[in-house]
Order: sequence, then C-alpha cells, then structure tokens
Amino acid sequence: MTATAVIVGGSLSGLATALALAERGRPVRILERSAPPPEGPAGKAAGLWHRPTVPQGDHSHILTSLGVRVLRERAPRLLDTALEEGARLLDLTAAEPTTARRRQDGDEQLVALAARRPFLELLLHRAVRSLPGVTISHGTSVRGLLLDAGRARVTGVVTDRGEHVPAAFVVDATGRRARSRDWLADAGVTVAEGLSSPTRLRAFTRYYRLNAADGALPGPLNRGNAAGGIWDHYAAVVHPADNGVFAISIGAPTSDPPTDALREPAALTAAARLSPHVGAWADERVATPLTPVRAMTTPPNLLRSTATVDGRPVLGLFPIGDAVCVTDPLYGRGMSLALAHAFRTADLLDDGPATEADRSEAAARLADTLLRPWFDQAVHDSLARGRLWQARAEGSTPTPPVPAVPGRPAMGEVAAAAATDATVWRGLVRMLMTLSTPAEVLDDDAFRARVRAAATAATTAATTTAATTAPTDPRPPTRGELLRALAGGGGA
Repeated sequence: MTATAVIVGGSLSGLATALALAERGRPVRILERSAPPPEGPAGKAAGLWHRPTVPQGDHSHILTSLGVRVLRERAPRLLDTALEEGARLLDLTAAEPTTARRRQDGDEQLVALAARRPFLELLLHRAVRSLPGVTISHGTSVRGLLLDAGRARVTGVVTDRGEHVPAAFVVDATGRRARSRDWLADAGVTVAEGLSSPTRLRAFTRYYRLNAADGALPGPLNRGNAAGGIWDHYAAVVHPADNGVFAISIGAPTSDPPTDALREPAALTAAARLSPHVGAWADERVATPLTPVRAMTTPPNLLRSTATVDGRPVLGLFPIGDAVCVTDPLYGRGMSLALAHAFRTADLLDDGPATEADRSEAAARLADTLLRPWFDQAVHDSLARGRLWQARAEGSTPTPPVPAVPGRPAMGEVAAAAATDATVWRGLVRMLMTLSTPAEVLDDDAFRARVRAAATAATTAATTTAATTAPTDPRPPTRGELLRALAGGGGA
C-alpha cells in the first residue's frame, strides 16, 4: 500500500496539494487546527467562515491569470463549480487603454477570477474531502516532527494529543509562520536563515454587497481585475468577488498616525469617495456594507527553505505556499503562486526523482524558478513604494524611482507606454497577472524599444499640445486633502 502523505495546514495551498496527490491515488491526511467550514450555499457559508488563524483571509483577494490557468489545467471541475456558485471571470482586455482593441494570440489567458478567498477555499475543501483516501482532522495541531536517528529525514509528526503520525513525507502548509522551522529547531536541527524585506504597508478592508439584483458594476474596472490605483502616498482598490460581493481596500504606510482613522467606516468611506475609479462603489445607494473595517499590518516579503546551516536539505519535508514565499499583498500574487507551487510540488512528490535527496533538490529548484523572481520584484516594489510614501508623509522630495535591475525600464515608464502601445500593455498585464516573469517581459529588447519609442512620442506630443489639455485620468487627492477627509470622518 502507498504510504500516507501528511499535510499540516488545511488552507489553500495545503488543500490544493491534497487534491493533486489524492487524485493520483496517494493516501492523504490533513491536520488542521481550525474548525471545519460551515455547510450550505458557498456564497453564504463563505461569509460565515471565521478563521482567526488566517487573518489575511478577511482581506480582499483575487486570482490572477496564472491562478486561473492552474485551475483550468489542473482542477477544471473546481473552476466550473466556482463559476456555478457565483464567482465570475473578468476579461482583462476590456481595460486595454489603447484605441486599437483587437484580439491577439494569448488574450484568452488574460482573465482573472473574482472570488473571496474563503469562498474558493470552501469549495476546495469540499472537493478534497469527497475524494477517497483523504482524511481531514480538524481541531488538530502539530507540536513537532518525527525524525530518523540521524535527524536527517522527517518520518512523521506528533500532534497536540500525543499521536504519532507516520508519513511518507510531510508537507508544511502552515502559511507564513512556517511552523516546520520551529519544529526542526526544537529537534536540534538548525535551518538556514531565510530572506526578509519589509512591505511597510497597512491594509484596511471592508466588504460590501451590490444592491442591484443583476450584479451590474457601478463603474469600470480600470485595472482589469480591479478599480482604483496605487498613487504617491496611498492606494485605494476595489476588488470584485463572488455573488455580488466586493471589497474596498485602502493601503497606507505603517507608522503613519493620521491614517489610523481608516479603521473607522466613515473615514474609509471618505477616502474611497475621493479616490479615482473607487468613489462610485462607496455610494450607499449602490452597495450595502457586510463587515466592519478590518485592519492588518502586512507581513514582510519572505523567501525560505528547509536547508540546514551547512546547506543540506531536510529530507521528507516540503514547505509550500506562504511557508516558502510571501510577497507584498498589494500586488495580489499570493493565491495564484500558492496554487501553482502546490500542484507542481505534488508532481515532483508523486512522479519526480526517485531518490529523496533528488526530490528535495528539485523542490529547491522549483522555488527558485517559480517563486524567487516574484520575491525579488516584490522586495524592490515594496521598498520603492515605502520610500515614496514616507517622503510624501514627511513633506520631503522623493528620490527618483530606479528599476529593479539596471538597464530595465522603470515601471512608471512601462505604465506610461502601455497607455498608447498595445504590445507594451499586454506585456505589462502578463507580468502583473503572474503569467510572465519580470525578466521575460522587461529584458526583452523589442519590448524595451517600444517603451523608449512611446516615451519619445509622448514627449513630442507634449511639446505640440496646448497646455490647457485636460488629463485623461482623474487626479487622486493630495495627502493634505486625504487627511482632511479622514479627520472629518466622512465629511468629504
């Protein structure tokens, strides 16, 4: 009989790994410390599923094009069920800003899935529990690992009830806490330090339901999968979800006392009403609030492994998702990267290299190719945004932005070129939607040439156009205007 895989953590990445392994005939046991999700229609049950162990689950999420592609290829029935239960696919090409809108090869991939994270996790949970060979033990915590005599290989886990659970291998799906690192330390195995860089971001989120029975959106999704923007001192974004639900999220700097007011519904509403593309969604005639404002200081960008201090991998232990990599949530890549990582890890565990050492090395290479590019980009983007926001808060002159890699165009240059060049726009969207890495897009010589050409054309146009020409995009509030609105508590 095939030995059991033990998965610690029953959230998105753990459930996806279980789905992939169980469908291949591998017995799976999931150990999850929280209670099972509610029963009933998914749209309603998702709103009732409170998970203190997953605080980020209460904030807005969206599945990028990478995540949709993973579901289409690896879990099509789950995607079909999500759409039947009220999720919606968003066609990103509807937001193309250029005038010549023509379908091109690859446009079928430019979609996003609008769904709350609890909604998608609940459907995934139901799909996994229905599979033969899967056991889900809720209310069960893991307190340590079982190791062989040489402390080189994990052979199982020990639960909080003292149960010894043997395993063919153990998957750490405990999220950004990456509990296996603590368990190894408790067993006397010291793992190498991971990489960490601050996001310097606070998120304030409130969920609403559209009042219109037909679910008609009150405004266009200028970002394709969202409405709003990331500006020079804050961010405001609307993320549509399932069943007429949407979230308004405001991003603000950490350690910025004036923006503490965003914890109050009236202040968040005032900020939303001032924000381009967001204001229409905050109209009380359009939508009804479903939740209070939820606030969270976002975790740092993280990249970790289970390699020991001398570089040897701990055999039989495979962290996935946030236990390996956490990226700035403002860019919405987390769920999609977690799904891709889960399914590809399941591939190497079931059909990968024959030896345990080779499997561990393959897992390290997977993290380096799939996750490292997004960690590096997130580190750069978080630091650049943090410096800009801090300068605006202090009233000082911000330093000019620089690209993550010398020679690449800066993201501001790419965004400006995308407004007039359809090829640049598609490259940018593929990167934002996690389909193409920054290197694949920004290091392409033809792409760089188009960005430069668009900048030259824009400069020429600016010198020949009347100074009275109005900007095409509405202006966000200045920091002073925003703070006055927050202090007024909705008097904007």
